[in-house]
Amino acid sequence: MTEDIGTLYIVATPIGNLEDITLRAIRILKEVDLILCEDTRTTSKLLHKYDIKNKTSSYHAHSTMSKESAIIRMLKEGKNIALVSDAGTPCISDPGVLLVSHVREAFGSNARVVPIPGASALVSALSASGIPAPDFLFLGFLPHKKGRETLFREIAESARPVAFYESTHRVLKTLASLREHTPHHRVMLARELTKQFEQFVEGTPEELEAYIAEHPEKQKGEFVIIVAPR
Repeated sequence: MTEDIGTLYIVATPIGNLEDITLRAIRILKEVDLILCEDTRTTSKLLHKYDIKNKTSSYHAHSTMSKESAIIRMLKEGKNIALVSDAGTPCISDPGVLLVSHVREAFGSNARVVPIPGASALVSALSASGIPAPDFLFLGFLPHKKGRETLFREIAESARPVAFYESTHRVLKTLASLREHTPHHRVMLARELTKQFEQFVEGTPEELEAYIAEHPEKQKGEFVIIVAPR
């Protein structure tokens, strides 16, 4: 029976530059029966570039249990499915983790979940930051309200580098909180990684807050923020 179970591939896709995809990822996306996308319109650009014509379907944070049941039923029928996010490695600060969890619950030790590694904004930012990180704390996206101040206190007290994601709409607010809690820490902003306007900017929270405020065009895009320990 286990030989008939399909495979769920967790396929990393580019975080910006469409050339940052592995040969294996392209092959898998061409071979599977279905590609699950966070947003089919976004993924279609990548598929078009590599002449991938497989069927796509949406899977995101608002997908229903009936959608997950249909996916699990396909796997039971021996169909192979690829899961991609809009950018980077699925299931890292990403709703795809719920699907993987439910697939493992449905199939137990017989579950076939295969990672196809590739681009990651977190790893890319750390690798080029110059901040030593033999180990580090990753916080994903910070909460908007509840628990937010507690996390900033934890960042201030951490003996390890702390990395997290931030959006263009909250980066100034986040830098203001870092200025309050970690005024003397070294902070690296990694913005628009692998894209045309990729940028790394380093300084204290106060210096970075002033820089972003004075250059509003630098506020655009997605950020990885790394806070070095004292």
